[in-house]
Amino acid sequence: MAEQQKQAAPDAVLTRIGQVVILHHAGDREEARHRLLELWTELGEGGDPLHRCTLAHYLADTQDDPSDELAWDLRALTEAEAARGALAVRALYPSLHLNLAADYVKLDRTEAARVHLRRARGAAGALGDDSYGDGVRAEIRRLEAWLGEGL
Repeated sequence: MAEQQKQAAPDAVLTRIGQVVILHHAGDREEARHRLLELWTELGEGGDPLHRCTLAHYLADTQDDPSDELAWDLRALTEAEAARGALAVRALYPSLHLNLAADYVKLDRTEAARVHLRRARGAAGALGDDSYGDGVRAEIRRLEAWLGEGL
């Protein structure tokens, strides 16, 4: 019974990340970055890889410099690899690779962008038939069109 309650209880770290993401989407990028970095420090290197993956994924979005954004997105992918056993990670791979492809486009590294776009497309089967999955698939198609169909 206690195990069932533990599984049903919301994940406090993911809830905190979500609250900061709302702040970011409301337009306070700098404060969101500050709070996410505090949480990153709090989790430390021994933190849950799924938490660290999610946190790095959102930290990337708060960066002003495309190179910093790429560095955080690469950290997110590294943490996803560490959490490979977690079921939730499979659905993150399309978005993680899509973000990396977009980062490489910003840095004018087209071939690296294409590599990650292919990986995003290859992992898209893990996406659900929901608004999140639809959105990621639409972004994959948009970036494919932008980079050209010769992928």
